[in-house]
Amino acid sequence: MATKLFGTDGIRGKANEYPITPEIALRIGQAISRVLRSSGANHNRVIIGKDTRISGYMLETALTSGLVSSGMDVFLVGPMPTPAVAHLTKSMGCGAGIMLTASHNPYEDNGLKIFGPDGFKLTDDLESLVEQEVLYDVKANGVTGDKIGKAYRIDDARGRYIEFVKQSLGNAHLDGMKIVVDCGHGAGYLLAPLIFKELGAKVVKLGVDPDGININAGVGALYPEFAGKVVKDQGADVGISLDGDADRVIFSDASGASVSGDRILALCALALKAEGKLSGNSMVCTVMSNLGLHEAMRKAGIGVVTTAVSDRHVIEALRKGGYSFGGENSGHLIFSDYASTGDGILSALQVLRFMRKKGATLADLAAGMREYPQALVNLKVKSRIPLVQLNALQEEIRKADAAFGNAGRHLIRYSGTENKLRILVEHQDKSEVDRWSQTFKAAVEADFESL
Repeated sequence: MATKLFGTDGIRGKANEYPITPEIALRIGQAISRVLRSSGANHNRVIIGKDTRISGYMLETALTSGLVSSGMDVFLVGPMPTPAVAHLTKSMGCGAGIMLTASHNPYEDNGLKIFGPDGFKLTDDLESLVEQEVLYDVKANGVTGDKIGKAYRIDDARGRYIEFVKQSLGNAHLDGMKIVVDCGHGAGYLLAPLIFKELGAKVVKLGVDPDGININAGVGALYPEFAGKVVKDQGADVGISLDGDADRVIFSDASGASVSGDRILALCALALKAEGKLSGNSMVCTVMSNLGLHEAMRKAGIGVVTTAVSDRHVIEALRKGGYSFGGENSGHLIFSDYASTGDGILSALQVLRFMRKKGATLADLAAGMREYPQALVNLKVKSRIPLVQLNALQEEIRKADAAFGNAGRHLIRYSGTENKLRILVEHQDKSEVDRWSQTFKAAVEADFESL
């Protein structure tokens, strides 16, 4: 059995293969119960949400069994965005919240994201405790008689989240706006169109017919061109594409063109600064963000705090520094005055609010940043050989470092959620981007073939 369950964003893998099995899900439920009790938390309630994958039913049942057999009461809220589970965990006074999702991954995968009673993802220390309980401490902690927990289906949970998200807009409204909303056949398929409609927008719905296997399949945040085409064809103002658990959002402007996540980060930071709501006069991004974002923020007098990849690290930096905004260029946007995690729907509302307030199109707002040419190459790998052991790659890295100077950069790392090696190259000269991204790719392939 592996010695590590948690990655950068919870636990993830192929459904019905270790560690995403009913057996492990049951043990996770038992482990969470033990950790909550040992930490002195006076909570015996856990909320469980899920996206629309067919394996969600299997894992939900097993996880619930582990929890109730350990004396925990469980609130089952069904298909629900990840940020909704985070919000409901805190607002309903639960000891933990669990979201069954593999985010943007294909339907064959699934996973678990776990939130503490404050609505934030578990700390590394608590994750380690759960991990140790699951992997090494197999003692049964079942209870008997009336100490056994109960499971409840909660019907009004969606309404609670809808009101929370709508309140983030204040007195603003979306009257007169035409919006294309692509839910990716995922967790936001019921809520997202309803929220935008209730706020006055004319909504064109896409990706709202989940069948258990079509989540993220040619739709949603991974394929914003799908919504973009509809935006252009129907003369809409903006396209909003959500990922499988609706914690990420990618935008399309009125021409149907996708707007990069870094441009969205820039326009949000600039808008918040203008409103006096950018705490610490700084924003948070990851090492994946374009050099152009840093340049735009510097010109605007806004500080930039850079973290490792994953919204988890962004949120930690926001909390530590007391900042109000940050995110990833992959579409995670965190408005920490409102939410404890990335929220695709809430973030979309804020961007729409900025558009209305300025009386500007999304393209106009996004024009405030110049992007450096960039290439991102994803290579599937069977193992995670330490990069320092990839000799051909290291030689090319040395050459690139000497050649780039201040004109560009490269970042080569393993994904925290998939078996992939990611190669990012950025440079003022696009031909250099193309050349070095392919050079690095060839070097990695040669290294893996020789090992």
